[in-house]
Amino acid sequence: MTVLVTGAAGFIGFHMSLALLGRGEKVLGVDNLNEYYDVSLKQARLDVLGQDNGFQFQQLDIADRDAVEALIAENGGITRVVHLASQAGVRYSLIDPYAYSRANVEGQLVLLETCRKLERLDHFVYASSSSVYGGNTKLPFSIKDAVDTPLSVYAATKRSMELFAHSYSHIYAMPLTGLRFFTVYGPWGRPDMAAFIFIRKILAGEPIPVFNNGNMRRDFTYIDDIVAGVLACLDKPPVAQEGSAPNRVYNLGNNNAEPLMRFISVLEDALGQKAEIDFQPLQTGDVPETSADISETQRDFGFEPKTTIDEGLPRLVAWYREYYGA
Repeated sequence: MTVLVTGAAGFIGFHMSLALLGRGEKVLGVDNLNEYYDVSLKQARLDVLGQDNGFQFQQLDIADRDAVEALIAENGGITRVVHLASQAGVRYSLIDPYAYSRANVEGQLVLLETCRKLERLDHFVYASSSSVYGGNTKLPFSIKDAVDTPLSVYAATKRSMELFAHSYSHIYAMPLTGLRFFTVYGPWGRPDMAAFIFIRKILAGEPIPVFNNGNMRRDFTYIDDIVAGVLACLDKPPVAQEGSAPNRVYNLGNNNAEPLMRFISVLEDALGQKAEIDFQPLQTGDVPETSADISETQRDFGFEPKTTIDEGLPRLVAWYREYYGA
């Protein structure tokens, strides 16, 4: 049996594929290798994954119906899907919103429509985002909260993915689970994420942009904790109950919202270098604070995040120095 991992060359997809391979699973990875950020980093991740004979890779666009249908037809052993491919980034969605509708909305639809025809589908897990909570002011964010006030195109597309999943689960009894990730960081991370940007600029002696004048809090979640949560979820597909489809949504966060300025302080200590800070106003589409209520995730999967930023950030810095020779 094979697990299909979309976005396998991406940050979370890479780590998820490694974990699946590590427990003896066969992984079919797909990615379009777009140029949203450095393709050489994506290729380096694939080079690592390619060292395992259980990994196969195919470059394709998940919104390409013909390509996805052909992929599924040629790989009849697929029984589980971990859909992590998406167009990421809140701020970039102001520049190219069409990239988000294609990758996130149409890509989700193409995969759901194709995978519903699989002879056997044990579980389809997909990445949502804490961004769906949008303008909510009640903290921490709970899966019971209404999510009808998205503040960015990115958030709107992620919420759309959840709605499509509910529809397909209801119509076709597909076991589907959406995971709302909260600010994931760690080795092999995305260059457009704050931690990566801060490290690069601090080492270069450049000022780092700090929005909302530093009055920000984030539920920073280390990649190993995210992977553990996804694996636990993948192994326990939802079951239809009377009046409800086999469809669930969960939060995956660190359960501890850290002040951004403390995050920067820990990063400075790990780098052994002080940051020059460029305070800026809150950006369009951004929110001052994210905080995850993970009570349902703890209850259903035994999910317990273990890595604090005091442990995780030095690991990220060590990887960065090794990878970039910094």
